Amino acid sequence: MPETFCLFIDVGNTNIKFALAGSRGLRPGLELPTDTKETADSLGLKILDYLRLENKSSREVASWLMASVVPVLNPKIVQAGIRFCRADVYHVPGDLPVSLNNQYLNPQEVGADRLVTALGARRTFPQQGLVIVDFGTATTFDCVVENDYIGGLICPGIYSSMQALSTRTAKLPWFNLEEAGDNLEIGRSTAQSLAQGTRFGFAAMVEGLLSRLKHMMPQETLVVATGGVAEIMAPACPGIDEVQLDLLMQGLMFTAKEHAIFNHKE
Repeated sequence: MPETFCLFIDVGNTNIKFALAGSRGLRPGLELPTDTKETADSLGLKILDYLRLENKSSREVASWLMASVVPVLNPKIVQAGIRFCRADVYHVPGDLPVSLNNQYLNPQEVGADRLVTALGARRTFPQQGLVIVDFGTATTFDCVVENDYIGGLICPGIYSSMQALSTRTAKLPWFNLEEAGDNLEIGRSTAQSLAQGTRFGFAAMVEGLLSRLKHMMPQETLVVATGGVAEIMAPACPGIDEVQLDLLMQGLMFTAKEHAIFNHKE
C-alpha cells in the first residue's frame, strides 16, 4: 500500500509550524505567524498549500498531531483536519499522552509545547539529566531526570522583550539581535547598545540560571537549546551543550510512533 503521512502542528503564541512526517522522518516544515482570527477554512487552505509545496495530496495524510498553547485555535484545527484531509486529529498530550512521568504539582498546568519538547530531548539524548532551554515567546527551562519531567522555569522571551523596548519607549528603535556579534562590546550607538544589552543580558540570565539549576540536577546533565533564536544565543552561552531546533516536532514524532499513529488511511 502507498505510504501515508502524519501532519505535525506546533501552535505557539508567536508562530504556528507545520511539518509532514513519514517513514523517512520529518520533511521540511513551514512556519507562519499565529493569528487567532484564523478560521477552520483559512487554516485548511494554508495546509493544503503546504501539502502542494511538498508534492503531497490530502489523501496521503492519515493523521494530524498538534501541540498547542493557543486554545482558541484548537477546535478550528480539528475542523480543518476533518474537512480538508478527512484525517484523525489528535491533541498531544490531551488525546495522546506523552510518555514522561509528569512531576508537576498540577500536571495539567504544564504547556503542551514544554512536555512534547522535553520528550523529544529525552528520546534523543542519553544523559541521565537534561535541561532544555527553549528560546520562544517565553524563555523556558525544562528539567528531565531519567524519564521524569520534574519541572522548570519560565522567564521573559527575547523577542517579546525586544518588542516591548521598541514599541513602549518613544526614542528606542527596533533593532536586529544579530548586530550584537559574538563578543560583548560597549555600544557606540543606540541600536548597538540595544543589541548588545539584549543578547548578552539574556545570555547572562541563561548562564546564571543554568549554574544554579545544575546544582539540583544529576552530575551527568546535558543542556540543550531549542527555539527561534537558539542558534544566535548559543555561542554567547557556554553552558549550552547542544542546539536542536526541531525538538518539539521530534517529540510529536516519538509520540506518533509510541501510539502507533503511522497507519494506512482507509
